[in-house]
This record gives sequence, C-alpha cells and structure tokens, in this order.
Amino acid sequence: MKKVLVIGCGGAGKTTFAIQLGKILGIEVIHLDSYYWHPGWVETSKNEWLDVVEGLVSGPSWIVDGNYSGTLEIRLQACDSIIFLDISRMTCLWRVVKRSVKFRNKRRPDMAEGCHEKLSLDFLFWIWSYRKGTRPQIVDLLKANSHTKRVVWLRSKKETDEFSGLKRRIET
Repeated sequence: MKKVLVIGCGGAGKTTFAIQLGKILGIEVIHLDSYYWHPGWVETSKNEWLDVVEGLVSGPSWIVDGNYSGTLEIRLQACDSIIFLDISRMTCLWRVVKRSVKFRNKRRPDMAEGCHEKLSLDFLFWIWSYRKGTRPQIVDLLKANSHTKRVVWLRSKKETDEFSGLKRRIET
C-alpha cells in the first residue's frame, strides 16, 4: 500500500483513520478539504481543482482522505488501494455534530485556513441520504476496481481499529 484512497460518508472517520494509517506506513496524508477550500469557504474552480488533484496524486506515495466525486476517477486511476469506511448513518451524524461542537468557531486541523467549522442542514441531509444516494455509486466503483486495486471495506470503528493491527500498533 503506497497510494491509498480513504473514502466514506461525512463523519465516517476518514481523517482520523488516514492519519493513523499514515503514521503506521510512514506515508504523507493529504486532506482534500485543505486543498479544495479557500478562506471563508470559497470553493476552488473545477478546472483548477482537477489540476490540483492530478498534482497531489502524482507523487510516489500518499494517503488521500476525502470524497469529491468530480475527481474520484483521477484518484482511482492513480491509487493502488481503496479503503471504504462504510459506517452507519447514525454514527456519522453523531460524529459530525460532536465535531461541530468541538471545533465551534475554530478551524479543524485538516481544513483550510480561514474555514471555521460549520454545520449546515444541507450537510446533515447529505449524510442522512448518503446510504441511498452516494453509497450505491461507491459500491459499484469498488466492485469495478476490485480486480486491479486492493479494496478494503470497513464497516465499524472496531474494524477500522483492527485493520492490519492498527489499534495494537498505535498503542505501542
């Protein structure tokens, strides 16, 4: 595993998992949110974003956490492994609410400068509808890429902690 995608619903734990895996593997972790957003939650233009992502995945090793379906194909072509955190809707919602309280009026470490944590009804709705909306597309992509990429499907915190002895390695 040298080029790893970590994908999943908002609140699934992508950033935490990617950081832990990066420590174990000694690989740089790239948080897409910190590249996509500009101060004040200004989005990167589509053409610029494609160039940014192509540059990010051109390196010899990396762990990329984030979704951004518009560039998923670029990342899929470049990666050797895909880790899908398929965590329950209620867990994701709980984590997002908890995160918004923890970082209220502050910037998360994985977020771009000038983007203080915010929680919107649109984001909560996206998480709520992820299972029926976005997830089926992700499942299809995982199946389509399972012959050429290592696909790891983790469905709970216990599974993410136990992946490759992750919990044991971090505690020692």
